[in-house]
Amino acid sequence: MTTIQNVMVIGAGQMGSGIAHVAAEAGMRTTLYDLNTKAAQQGLATIKRNLARSVEKGRQSAEQAAQLLERITLSDDINDAQAADLVIEAVVERMDVKAELFRQLDTICPPHTILASNTSSLPITELAAETERPEKVIGMHFMNPVPVMRLVEVIRGLRTSDETVEAVEQLALQMNKTAVEVNDFPGFVSNRVLMPMINEAVYCVHEGVATAEAIDQVMTLGMNHPMGPLALADLIGLDTCLYIMETLHHGLGDSKYRPCPLLRNYVKAGWLGRKAGRGFYSYE
Repeated sequence: MTTIQNVMVIGAGQMGSGIAHVAAEAGMRTTLYDLNTKAAQQGLATIKRNLARSVEKGRQSAEQAAQLLERITLSDDINDAQAADLVIEAVVERMDVKAELFRQLDTICPPHTILASNTSSLPITELAAETERPEKVIGMHFMNPVPVMRLVEVIRGLRTSDETVEAVEQLALQMNKTAVEVNDFPGFVSNRVLMPMINEAVYCVHEGVATAEAIDQVMTLGMNHPMGPLALADLIGLDTCLYIMETLHHGLGDSKYRPCPLLRNYVKAGWLGRKAGRGFYSYE
């Protein structure tokens, strides 16, 4: 089984910085890569803020937080992947972008390196086919916010080896996560169940059934959900929600997965949720 000591995370956004955080916390030497140096620095700043909050609440000591930060290195050079035992990509949810990245990583990384995708819906088997190491390609779908949420959905592609599955499940355990293995279908389990619920909530707004606030209240107070579906959509990003719905619709061929027109309109308007300051709620 591949021994994982060096992890490279590609993409320093909300998910990427969170994955780098938990990898370093698990004792891994962690490289956080982003083409945009400013984005990488912002990702590190997010990790520092989360650590400061954790120290303030007594969850860890200042010394532990400092040691964790020492294990994280920022990079804007993709060739640093040569030193990685595991690369986890957390770039934009587009097959063309991820496929190009996997082709590039396959030529840079040594043969033992596992290539993992944090995709929330795209087919792992198709990404694996872009490489000469399909047995070492796997899905590791973390939940947001990564340092808090316990689940890692582990997606096995058609040719993913048992050894690769065992290695990433062991790493998930070291990250204090619970790995749940699923097969390679559009949306896997988490988003095949979650996204149609969010899409239906958007339809409720679109058809004038209720306001966004009322829909979220029904689901939090009535169903005991910790967050309403529309507030959750804003947190995930409405562009990501739309892309996942399109992947489900295209991949499963069932009209019940068609994205709501209102969701498309919001994305076209640039109302992408919290990250844009406006979605179903205003954050300005």
